[in-house]
Amino acid sequence: MPNFSSSTAAPLVPEQGGLQGRRRRVVYVTLYELMAIACASLLFSLLSGQGAAHSGVMAVVSSVLAVAWNLTFNTLFERWEARQVVKGRSVGRRIAHALGFEGGLAVVLIPLMAWWFDVSLWEAVVMEAGLLVFFLVYTYAFNWGFDRLFGLPASAQE
Repeated sequence: MPNFSSSTAAPLVPEQGGLQGRRRRVVYVTLYELMAIACASLLFSLLSGQGAAHSGVMAVVSSVLAVAWNLTFNTLFERWEARQVVKGRSVGRRIAHALGFEGGLAVVLIPLMAWWFDVSLWEAVVMEAGLLVFFLVYTYAFNWGFDRLFGLPASAQE
């Protein structure tokens, strides 16, 4: 069983200080989204009963929308956050961030999935819930694997 602890084990790809900065972010997003598209295509196909090609288009569209929403939402959230008297990221603020991001994405994806897969809004909500659970586990595992492969970012190193 893999060790999912936050240990500082040496990266599997030896590199001075690991992969850092902008290059790290580009590699991270590219690998994350490519793997997510492949997995989401399969998940959409299983949940909708439709073919891989039809499901793959929705996975690509979902990925593009998620990246665009991520950039937009985080910019807006950080502007709001900068105006707050109380600084830092409390549990409540992190929950608000997660709910705002996921809720905003769901508002767009649920009707889109209902239309694309020709299912009811309720069935699209169930599909979105399946995606949410999948991405919760996927993101945790991907981050662990990415850090093992490329090393921790400078911000997390001692």
